[in-house]
Amino acid sequence: MSETRWKPEPELLTALDESILGTLESQNDAGRFGDEPWICQDQNVLLALAAAWSLPESEWHRDERVLAAIVKGGDALIDDMDDEGRWTFRKKDGSTWGMIRMPWTYSRWIRAYQLTRDAFSDAARSRWDDALQLGYANIARSDVGSPHNIPAHHAMGLYCAGIVFGREEWRGAARDLLHRVVETQSPHGWWSEHSGPVVAYGMVYIEALGVYYSLSADYGERDDTVLDALERAARFHANWTYPDGSAVEVIDERNPYHAGVRLPNPGFAHTPVGRSYVANQHAQHVRAGGSFGDDYAANMLLYAVEGSTDGSAASSGTTAAMGTDALVMRRGPWFVATSSYVSKVPQNRWIQDRQCVVSVFHDGVGLILGGGNTKLQPLWSTFTVGDPTLLAHAPGDEDPDFLPPDGLIHTPTRATTSEDGGAVAVELEYADTHCSVRVELEDERAAFVTFAVTEGGRDPVQVNLPLLVDVGEQVTASGARTAVLGDEAFEWTLLDDSPWIAYGGVRIAVPSGATARWPVLPHNPYRKDGHAEITEGRFVVSIPLTRAAPRVRVAITVEESQR
Repeated sequence: MSETRWKPEPELLTALDESILGTLESQNDAGRFGDEPWICQDQNVLLALAAAWSLPESEWHRDERVLAAIVKGGDALIDDMDDEGRWTFRKKDGSTWGMIRMPWTYSRWIRAYQLTRDAFSDAARSRWDDALQLGYANIARSDVGSPHNIPAHHAMGLYCAGIVFGREEWRGAARDLLHRVVETQSPHGWWSEHSGPVVAYGMVYIEALGVYYSLSADYGERDDTVLDALERAARFHANWTYPDGSAVEVIDERNPYHAGVRLPNPGFAHTPVGRSYVANQHAQHVRAGGSFGDDYAANMLLYAVEGSTDGSAASSGTTAAMGTDALVMRRGPWFVATSSYVSKVPQNRWIQDRQCVVSVFHDGVGLILGGGNTKLQPLWSTFTVGDPTLLAHAPGDEDPDFLPPDGLIHTPTRATTSEDGGAVAVELEYADTHCSVRVELEDERAAFVTFAVTEGGRDPVQVNLPLLVDVGEQVTASGARTAVLGDEAFEWTLLDDSPWIAYGGVRIAVPSGATARWPVLPHNPYRKDGHAEITEGRFVVSIPLTRAAPRVRVAITVEESQR
């Protein structure tokens, strides 16, 4: 049997080449790319331009217009930086977040320079040399101290700067920080910035290590010490990716669910398991009608490497556990993920509350139940103990108190996950109230989720089912209720004998007395005032658990046509 190999697909080069003309046309007389308001990240296209200019197979190879745009684009960064190499951290919504040496911009700027520096005029080279050495001197001094995602990305750029400017001490500082990144990796392949995995931002660590590894190999000092970490990370992401290529969110301490194929980065291309993941994700992306962006294509063409695969795929269907902290189970078209990571609610806006403990996915309809974590929104919690109305985000509040008040517990204080006779079970404690969740996969169309209070329960206990229903989709319910999800809020109390909710080929049978609400909005930490758009909301069904009825069983049925 011939060896299965992966190499960068032709579509990557096509995507890169086809993007260049539009990028050139978007540059204004001041050298700035993109539209207003201008932000420093608009200059990130420097790397794509430099890749097209430097790659012999590109139709833009050594094109003078491209080189001129690169020089002018870097000059725009120089014109806007302060005497410490910082820019105003401005976002496209016009909000500002102070001054920053933006890591994503710096790393692309220095890597673009590495590819094109020899073709610069003496005057242009001198100006860039001064500016980049100013910036990276401050980065080396102040920005690579802790092994978190931003310092890791800065360290990768610092290593490249050490190559460009012959600064061995910069390469050493970068290497030391990235070795610490490797040391802080979980044995299961993830990184944490508070408690448990940081899934989406885990990609940042992998990219930093992978590009660094490629740079070190090209420079003649290949650092194989990072390969084991890259392999562990690739295996983690392969296990914790839904069959449609989207990332499993329930264990993520930073980001909720985002639909769509999560593309990898060059760090995955240095191991066989990682290349299998790349091949799988690229195939999923293309099948879904996706195209590759210029920045992604440039990174993969420059720093990914061809090689063998190990035959694994993200949706291979195996059960994978991380001790008793988390588990994924694939049975037929079903995919269930659980999280038992716990943490006290932090005041940090970026670290989300560990509130959602189970997600249920079906091949025919996608993610049904779950969606991950947020802040200031207890109705995204699997269980709430006490009064969930006590915690909410005040519109416009840029510096809220994220801690729940007395009278509400919406995050577990202790939890464990296990596989139990082909089912997935999570045991949870909310102080002295003990609860459980059990997911049973009946057949290809039916799954049952049982929620229970198993001990305690002096305070009101409520189960919440965050459902992933798209804006514009019609939802129906027993009692002849119908609504199309949009800007209009509504609340239904289901008092029928056998109530149910249906949408998009899914039918969910719930107990009488359940309440359905739309929209249940998260707190978005990436907006200064934390507001969320309607498209970020959940359709949530809440079910009270009482002393008389401490256990409820929810049936999820997928229509035959969706199998």
